[in-house]
Amino acid sequence: MTKTPVTPPVHFIRNIVEADLAADRYAGRRWSGTPGLAVSHAEAPPDAARIRTRFPPEPNGYLHFGHAKSICLNFGLARQFGGHCHMRFDDTNPEKEAQEYVDAILAAVRWLGFDWKDGTEDNLYFASNYFAQMLACAEYLIEAGHAYVDSQSAEEMRASRGTLTEAGQESPDRGRSVAENTELFRRMQAGEFPDGAHVLRAKIDMASPNINLRDPVIYRIRHVSHHNTGDRYCVYPMYTFAHPIEDALENITHSICTLEFEDQRPFYDWLLERLAEGRLIRRPLPKQYEFSRLNLTYVVLSKRKLIQLVAEGKVSGWDDPRMPTLIGARRRGYAPEGFRLLMERIGVSKSDSLIDYRLLEDCMREVMNEKDERRIAVLDPVKLVITNYPEGAAEACPAPRHPLKPELGSRDLPFAREVWIEREDFREAPVKGYNRLSPGALARLKYAYIVKCTDCEKDAEGNVTTVFCEYLPDTKSGTPGADSVKVKGTLHWVAVAWAHAAEVRLYDRLFRAAAPGANGDDFLADINPDSCRAVTAQLEPGLKEARPEQRFQFERHGYFAVDPIDSRPDAPIFNRAVTLRDSWGNAAGG
Repeated sequence: MTKTPVTPPVHFIRNIVEADLAADRYAGRRWSGTPGLAVSHAEAPPDAARIRTRFPPEPNGYLHFGHAKSICLNFGLARQFGGHCHMRFDDTNPEKEAQEYVDAILAAVRWLGFDWKDGTEDNLYFASNYFAQMLACAEYLIEAGHAYVDSQSAEEMRASRGTLTEAGQESPDRGRSVAENTELFRRMQAGEFPDGAHVLRAKIDMASPNINLRDPVIYRIRHVSHHNTGDRYCVYPMYTFAHPIEDALENITHSICTLEFEDQRPFYDWLLERLAEGRLIRRPLPKQYEFSRLNLTYVVLSKRKLIQLVAEGKVSGWDDPRMPTLIGARRRGYAPEGFRLLMERIGVSKSDSLIDYRLLEDCMREVMNEKDERRIAVLDPVKLVITNYPEGAAEACPAPRHPLKPELGSRDLPFAREVWIEREDFREAPVKGYNRLSPGALARLKYAYIVKCTDCEKDAEGNVTTVFCEYLPDTKSGTPGADSVKVKGTLHWVAVAWAHAAEVRLYDRLFRAAAPGANGDDFLADINPDSCRAVTAQLEPGLKEARPEQRFQFERHGYFAVDPIDSRPDAPIFNRAVTLRDSWGNAAGG
């Protein structure tokens, strides 16, 4: 059989890195071991890292699935090409940032399998630790005639900015002298002015067709405490000013951003060129590259919408297992290897595309199938009594821990006269093609015996409460008689006397629409009302000792993990991470 060739995913940034290394573009860099201006690296040895990338989140919230793409891209490139990836917090906006988010982000990056500690380097950085160098860069721009203090109001600056078809108007303060600008900027730093009284702007071109080059604001006054620097500063840099300086101080070679920063690249290059002219930073300069965000069906990745879900109580919090946050994915039981596999398969391009959520689920199944040990759980139990099995007797039925890893050995399932089976495995009046239990039908209890259904018992409402069977003693799995009788149906079971009752949460997609809120509709109207259902299941006894975040394949049902928040010792709660098959496109289970 001829296989259809598989087209490798596009990864244009990897191609750029390979070309840069082949051309020795960054061979002349020096690195003192810590970030700094040019003078600190002047006498340092050559940088041993072939490339340097960075993952630079703002610590103002929890990371979502889209951030996983950036994490895997930046850390993955550094790992592949003998470089280092810096873990940097762009904490230049003190009003929205907190240590809580710093801690959560670091935990998420480590969970995905990456680390900023590599050999002798510990590349954990905060933009706020560079505030002194950023101020030095700003004062140089003033001295060189490339920046000025503007005292217009925000409304006046907005009105004079122009449009996409009309040039902006120069500020009346644009002609201030270097001395006056220097004095005003230092008084801003000293806290002499209230918020909004002045800003520092780059002096570029108010007629530029790129609005981002029309004298952008690079510093503003904010009398607010910072999570890292406290009350030391009352002027803070704008992100577009801080970001390229951070890259230069850290010797970054490839500064990789999402597409919304493409329009900012001309200012990124302008600023670094000015600072290199002043010898504040060394060449070769970092280069910015943009790629498309991760867009998935059946989720929302807008921070505003995620906040709304939490604020309005549509989910239990940022770590709700249905949320597309990394903290939620971890709690649900998703495998970090599954995210890494997804990112490798979808590649990196500049084209916006919508990735089917089923691809993420398939990646999860693939890695979980390889890694996770098997266990048995009966999610909707009904009792089965084997009437000809001796009362009080019991025996062990060996079951493999993992069918693909025989080296892991087996575990013993206790078997006795009464067992739990799935309610759907018995039908008093079976339909055509039904191959499980019904009066007179044969089926195998997996790892145990073949049984023949003889009768059932019901309650007053007509619900089946007990199924009665007889077993065929010579048909135990693993014995010579196991294949003496052919049956089509195989049932999972747990012995009643040893079963462990536990809460199992059956999570599904949070939204029932592939594009929640499409066509201007309220995205909340597309919430799936069946996205979480809790049941009391009967589990094989060893699962009572399962540890938080430990994951298993519950045979027939899917992949489940112990909830790390609500579980208690000897009382684990299991979350369904993903079904065995795509339950949206194909029937799951069986």
